[in-house]
Amino acid sequence: MIAGGSGFLGRSLIPVLIANDFEPVVFTRSSDSVINGVRHVQWDAKMPGPWSRELDGAYAVVNVVGRTVDCRKTAANKRVILASRVDSVNALAAAFANLKTPPKVWIQSATAHIFGDTGDEILDERSPIGTGFAPEVGTAWEAAFDSADIGDCRPVLLRISFVLGRNGGAFRTLSLLTKMFMGGATGSGRQWMSWLHEADLNALILRALTDARMSGMYVATAPEPLRNDEFMKELRRALHRPWSPRVPEAMVRIGALFMRTDPELAIYGRRIVPTRLLAEGFQFRHRTLPEALANLIT
Repeated sequence: MIAGGSGFLGRSLIPVLIANDFEPVVFTRSSDSVINGVRHVQWDAKMPGPWSRELDGAYAVVNVVGRTVDCRKTAANKRVILASRVDSVNALAAAFANLKTPPKVWIQSATAHIFGDTGDEILDERSPIGTGFAPEVGTAWEAAFDSADIGDCRPVLLRISFVLGRNGGAFRTLSLLTKMFMGGATGSGRQWMSWLHEADLNALILRALTDARMSGMYVATAPEPLRNDEFMKELRRALHRPWSPRVPEAMVRIGALFMRTDPELAIYGRRIVPTRLLAEGFQFRHRTLPEALANLIT
């Protein structure tokens, strides 16, 4: 069962599951339907309902529900961002209470932004939680998951960094801006960007589904974060675009107003490494940004 399966991360995951002999079923806010051979079941992501029966006897639940943070952080948007994450976890947890045969594993998405804006500090699973709106959301999100009574179901929580994928997410916007010769560093350019290729996230979820040794919280990010100016330099090279001037922070904030997004997504950063995954032998398909971009930009 994939909660949030119609979003960017879910759409990327579904064909990988099918290729590995899983039968994905998507929880969606839309009506029951079958799309490209995949069954979609309506739910409201707030409380148990008829959809709960789908969990009984299911092998696993993967929850990647979350309203996009690529928006202006108005009070109303903040409430929706927080509620969409916490409510979905609480709804699934409540459904577990009435299951005869609950799923064997629950894989829950979370955010690597929980660390806040931390400069050059190297972060991993042992690092403290930061301050600000994103860490507050991340803390509430994880608290809901940690407090869920799911019996013997194995919990896996992934603090996911910036996911690079062809068909969604912020990478598509960055690529478009770069193609338009606006691919310069943002702000100081010294902020760190922790990223992850979608193929590695999918492989990580697949491993969590099949490896009973995986349990608890993992940082889901590639081993080699880069500073923003280095990231944009590699993106320009991959897209065959020349040098572009740095965009001062003031201009980033003005541009964000027109794009109706949050400038802090571009200005803030964090330097994260996947200590647990490396220690447990996870093999990244795309360890470095140049090879990740070479795969995505064809």
